[in-house]
Amino acid sequence: MTKEEYKKYFKFASKRYIAYILITCTVLILPFISIGGNQFFLLSFERSELHLFFAKFNVQELFLMPFVLIIFFIFIFFMTNLGGRVWCGWSCPQTIFRVIYRDLIQTKILKIRKSVSNKQTQAEGGVKNALAVAIWSVLAFVAAANFLWFFVPPQDFLVQILDPAEHKILLGAWIVIAVFLIFDVAFLGENFCIYVCPYARVQSVMIDNDSMQVIYDEARGGKIFEGQTKLWKKPPGPQDECTGCEACVKICPTHIDIRKGMQLECINCLECVDACTKTMSGLNLPSLISWTSSNSLKTKQKVRYLRFKTVGYCAAIAIAATALALMSAKKENMLLNINRTSELYKVNKNGEIENAYVFLFENTDAHAHEFYFDVSANDADIKIKRPKSNIALNAGEKKKIVVVLTAPKNAARPGKNANAKITIRAYAADEKEKINIARETIFAYPRD
Repeated sequence: MTKEEYKKYFKFASKRYIAYILITCTVLILPFISIGGNQFFLLSFERSELHLFFAKFNVQELFLMPFVLIIFFIFIFFMTNLGGRVWCGWSCPQTIFRVIYRDLIQTKILKIRKSVSNKQTQAEGGVKNALAVAIWSVLAFVAAANFLWFFVPPQDFLVQILDPAEHKILLGAWIVIAVFLIFDVAFLGENFCIYVCPYARVQSVMIDNDSMQVIYDEARGGKIFEGQTKLWKKPPGPQDECTGCEACVKICPTHIDIRKGMQLECINCLECVDACTKTMSGLNLPSLISWTSSNSLKTKQKVRYLRFKTVGYCAAIAIAATALALMSAKKENMLLNINRTSELYKVNKNGEIENAYVFLFENTDAHAHEFYFDVSANDADIKIKRPKSNIALNAGEKKKIVVVLTAPKNAARPGKNANAKITIRAYAADEKEKINIARETIFAYPRD
């Protein structure tokens, strides 16, 4: 088959393989790309931080994570309403892994299967099949590691995995995920899509007659099924164009006959479209199976992409993305928690009133800074007794220090509340305007 013929007959297959390659390369490379020490996405439980779009957020800022999940799921709903189970056929890791194992390793490399155009035959057992499982096992461990790199940075992962005695949880997670992928891809196969994955059931409530689906044109091809009953292999009518070759059935990875109508098992891989295109092109006729909507097939009009549901999903994504952007813009580059010690106050030998606090500083910026702070109160003269020098913190470093504030002697407040509200402002010495924070607490006085 020439290159031109392949493009003509397998236009969806070539596009799908390109999508698989781009997705795989992107997912593999992303964990190694960092800007200012921050990854595109990293949820590190060990470091208690979230990296999102190359910005780092502390564990206290994990309220951003729900917005990310909301955008992700609404986008999946949008794609389903627009193009059916296009996620399953074109982006799902399960599908990509099965193509690598079944079509590349078993068929192209080891020749266990005769052709990628017939997926109904089971691969024979023996040495070659064991070799296929062994090759996939190596790739499964790579895929499992790649998944964990979004929770443990690659550089940390490589160091920790070489010391398994001290990092049993990481090693165990790696092995469990890899073993699951081996079983899922090599043995469970498309049964995962049919029986395990809940998305097939959810999609039925999200699609409508304007959603793009894989549809057999019964008006041209002829009626093959009456409900669940198959009437014949080839329709008998002289005007029926279906040849009964069943190329669409043989190539289907989920083992369905698309001529029966829309089925939950269909993953929109469009392999049946390419198979029918090849057959019908020999008769100078267009494919009987196409990726279109029910309304478009009936009316012979273009698919309606802009409709209430798709516009509504786009609006919801825009609102969630705007909220995420606004929340991200309020990211604090330093965190400060203030706790009072158990001692209410103390009067030193000079008669000054002392209050002690425990400050927990954390530098959440990507660069090291020196921090200092000052104190303000409406009607009190309160000064910092200790510390006298700035507090140096590296990027991501936390430091706990004891801070002592003093008020002048004889500063008891007769007739007033014994506690005064004060505001403590902390700054980065080199970026005062950008990195600053304010916290309110109290200063306790003795009652007069």
